[in-house]
Amino acid sequence: MKSKQIAKISIDFAMTILLLFLMARQLTGDSAHEWLGTGMFILWILHHILNVRWHGHLLKGKYTPLRAVHTAVNLLLFLSMAGNVISAVILSREVFAFFPISGGIALARPMHILCAFWGFVLMSLHLGLHWGMILGVFRKASGPISSRRVRTGLRLGGAAAAIYGLYAFIKNQFLSYMFLTSAFVFFDFERPLLLFFTEYIAVMGLFVFLAYYGTKVLQKLTGKRRKATGYEK
Repeated sequence: MKSKQIAKISIDFAMTILLLFLMARQLTGDSAHEWLGTGMFILWILHHILNVRWHGHLLKGKYTPLRAVHTAVNLLLFLSMAGNVISAVILSREVFAFFPISGGIALARPMHILCAFWGFVLMSLHLGLHWGMILGVFRKASGPISSRRVRTGLRLGGAAAAIYGLYAFIKNQFLSYMFLTSAFVFFDFERPLLLFFTEYIAVMGLFVFLAYYGTKVLQKLTGKRRKATGYEK
């Protein structure tokens, strides 16, 4: 594997871990939350530097349905991350406290909640859209799985995790934060830390599952359409 590819995967993995801790602000505390968020911002910049070619090709080539989905998710994720950074700077009491910003907190607080939860979902979808590539890396390292039973078991395990993720999505009131029907994030301090991370990883798994298999369905539909119109022989 090329060093650039290793760097990309390492940064994406680190961002995923940081994202989970950032969602646990009540557990980490405000100071740690700000520093973790700063780390996420730095990794986000590095991610875009390493993927600069993607930006250069935005207006080039033909847009298939799958490419349109990829682009839409990436652009929305960019907006949510930008909104997170802007609102975080306004709300900051430590890392960015030196900025001469007065006011704006009433708007920044709901904006931060909105962008955080949409960002979590969009980053999970982004991960799912690239899940095939991630699986390919593991296949190269460990070899393909030849047993049909094992493959079926893994798919069923993924489906079960996605179902649990849907339960956790509802239980943790994601929709109320994504559409700002709740002004504050409710946090159950009696819930064990392990359960918190298990539920949020499951929610992430739900959207990875939806994006990964949604991609497969879209590829099949696009392939059938091309054959029907005579583009493929």
